[in-house]
Amino acid sequence: MVNLGNTQKPNQIKQLRAFCRAAQNGSISKAAERLQLSQPSVSLQIQSLEKELDTVLFERAGPKIRLTPAGELLLEMALPLVEGVEKLSESFAARLGSVNSGTLSIASGEATLLYILPELIKEFSTKFPQVDVRLHNVTGRDGMKLMREDEVDFAVGSMLDEPDDMVYHPIYDFTPALITSTDHPLASLKTVTLDDISPYGLIVPPRYLSTFNVIDLVFQQHNVPYSVALEVGGWEVIKRYVEMGAGVSIVTDICLRGNENLAVIPMDMYFPARSYGAVIRRGKFLSPQAKCFLELMDSEFFSKQTVPPQRRGNDKHPGSLITSL
Repeated sequence: MVNLGNTQKPNQIKQLRAFCRAAQNGSISKAAERLQLSQPSVSLQIQSLEKELDTVLFERAGPKIRLTPAGELLLEMALPLVEGVEKLSESFAARLGSVNSGTLSIASGEATLLYILPELIKEFSTKFPQVDVRLHNVTGRDGMKLMREDEVDFAVGSMLDEPDDMVYHPIYDFTPALITSTDHPLASLKTVTLDDISPYGLIVPPRYLSTFNVIDLVFQQHNVPYSVALEVGGWEVIKRYVEMGAGVSIVTDICLRGNENLAVIPMDMYFPARSYGAVIRRGKFLSPQAKCFLELMDSEFFSKQTVPPQRRGNDKHPGSLITSL
């Protein structure tokens, strides 16, 4: 039977911190590196915690560890406590009306870094110049890993499938469009069908990204064949090759600033709108810096009891400013 014992023991928060970091990283050695402790020290802290709680928290198979059901329950209970203690001084200062220190770490993909975050980062840094802002340019999968290991406060990007341990708050909404060179045969058309696109080679993002999967799915659903002229990552690179006439592409208008030498034709009759927003690990303790940034993204972020409604991206960013590009 689990015995919670005396929760006021002075070393218990250290034990819980060691346990949480080991659970997040799936490794005692990685937890020790993160905590700047020796591996034996971390192991002893976890063993002492298991002894105090009279339960086994990890299944051990060589260097690899995996949470037991009891370990999963403790992680759910302990992680907010550990994070709260680590952010205590910052939270205290914030309650006194001051957010003038600390770090804000955000994971995001290239599209978010280029088209959504610049103005937000500029405004945030102007309001809170003493906060150290760190941006991590990662794919969706790597962003999830950073959040699960508590290396970042949250991610900003697009999400099609929401994992059980994440919460997605869509904030901006963007429209799909076909882009071609200005002298392309399709450029003069006001509306374009999938059959119209079929004879021309598509420039598509890498196949491991969800953007490609959506394009592929739509063509398959309508039984329309298509060919790939070029597979390349990054909206800016795709736009450049389309301008050169190397092919046509279907993009989300988040990447269209209005000064490109391109023909743009809406494709929302076939492709769904794409939302971008904040992704937060479920149960995550949000630092004052993180809360301020999220409120900057959406002033009603924390007052809404349900998922925030999507907002047109070019309402906030004139010119149409992980798994996504």
